[in-house]
Amino acid sequence: MSSGLLIARLVLGLLMAAHGTQKLLGWFGGSGLAGTAGFFESLGFRPGRLFAVLASSAELTGGVLVAVGLLGPLGPAAVVAVMVVAAGSVHWNGGLFAMTNGIEVPLLYATSAAALALTGPGAYSLDRLLGLTPLWTPAIAWGALALGLAGGAANLALRRPVAAAPAA
Repeated sequence: MSSGLLIARLVLGLLMAAHGTQKLLGWFGGSGLAGTAGFFESLGFRPGRLFAVLASSAELTGGVLVAVGLLGPLGPAAVVAVMVVAAGSVHWNGGLFAMTNGIEVPLLYATSAAALALTGPGAYSLDRLLGLTPLWTPAIAWGALALGLAGGAANLALRRPVAAAPAA
């Protein structure tokens, strides 16, 4: 079981961290902070730069925490928060599947993160190495995930979409 958790943590965590570096640093073909800030502004997240830094930092930090299995459910909660925002602001109108820019990918990331938060990181993790796994009770995992959901919802509530121009 721990080998399976390690594979799941590494894939989810490293992909999420890479996604964050695309936004923050422009790595892996990303648009970097300036491009991400402009995109966030167009989605109604103002100031765009602040929201871009917060989102990309949460993706990068959450992804690294998941990958190395450190601090229990905190990394997965950060992933859930940013995926709620992505699903609600970018993908919701596309339906379910990725082919139509739907919520499929953020839903997979968020549910994978939630599953890892609830199962624990496994034997091959920094939490196990440092003796931290007893700290992450089911109640704490559920609480962290609830905070991730609430944080994502709060971000969506702060959004101020640009009003459509009136028809001429």
